[in-house]
Amino acid sequence: MSPRLQRALAAAAVILAGGLAAACNPTLRTHGYRYTEGEVPEITPGEHNQASIMDMLGSPSVRGTFDENTWYYMTDTREYLSYLKPSTQARRIIAITFDDEGTVANVEEYDMGDSRQVAFVGRETPTRGRELSVLEQILGNVGRLPTEQLPGQQNLPGGAGGPRRNE
Repeated sequence: MSPRLQRALAAAAVILAGGLAAACNPTLRTHGYRYTEGEVPEITPGEHNQASIMDMLGSPSVRGTFDENTWYYMTDTREYLSYLKPSTQARRIIAITFDDEGTVANVEEYDMGDSRQVAFVGRETPTRGRELSVLEQILGNVGRLPTEQLPGQQNLPGGAGGPRRNE
């Protein structure tokens, strides 16, 4: 083997090894409200209002479903590793509740320890009729004539179940 070919193979091996090592390197992504590490928003109940919170933190990630006076700022840090399902590494939720005048009434903070696993129910609503195979769906109308081409078989406006025209 020539020295030139050996150098080319060695370079290809180094590039391939680098690509494989990069593929195994985990990637961290932060979703939602972004804050600097260690930052704890100084929100004082009775002192701040909706406008000052909006200036300090921006728009909330979500507002309460049943109570519009509760704002949630959510942060989720996930680790992505190649083709595997991403795993949540950290979660922080700040819930700010306002009174009727728009003043902060309560501030609560939640993290991964407050999370609960929700059991998903995978039931489906049954439909009438029967399931058609792919072949039945493709060949289902082969050999059927369109009704608009047959004499005296046109429906009146309003649907297929109405009376027929007499021509």
